[in-house]
Amino acid sequence: MSHHTEQADQLSPAETEDKIWKLADDIKICMLTTWSGSEQHSRPLTAHVDRDAHALYFLVDEAGHKNEEIEKYPEVSCAFVDKGSNNYVVIAGEAKITNDRARIAEIFSSFAKAWWDDENDPAIRLLTVSPSRGELWDGPGSAVAKAKLALAAATGGDIDMGETGKTSM
Repeated sequence: MSHHTEQADQLSPAETEDKIWKLADDIKICMLTTWSGSEQHSRPLTAHVDRDAHALYFLVDEAGHKNEEIEKYPEVSCAFVDKGSNNYVVIAGEAKITNDRARIAEIFSSFAKAWWDDENDPAIRLLTVSPSRGELWDGPGSAVAKAKLALAAATGGDIDMGETGKTSM
């Protein structure tokens, strides 16, 4: 069994962030995990990835425990899996539920018709996740990207390259 150094697999922080955004957009379906105060809950949702807005958007129903959980504990994680190529991405950030009808209409798709008749259904809400960190496992089970962007540009902080497969977003 040949061993290669992780150094050879290193992506720069910018490359890591690019790859995380691209994989999330390509995979689309994620497991969104919330916290109730005593336990985690996960459910599959379709992500609408908008890197320019630095956001993941989801259409959700106005009813449901996740909405109450997000109001109390807005930190969530979104896990994307592409089994075919062994790519795994986790994006964590702060979630917010709004009644942004323009955005809801913009991202409503034929896939959403399984739950709602059309984008004007008053029960639809917009769940927005603003990413703060991401993790990437790329390829055959190996954590490739070694980067942690501490939002250096926004916060003036230093970039810490010490953690495998993680980047602040």
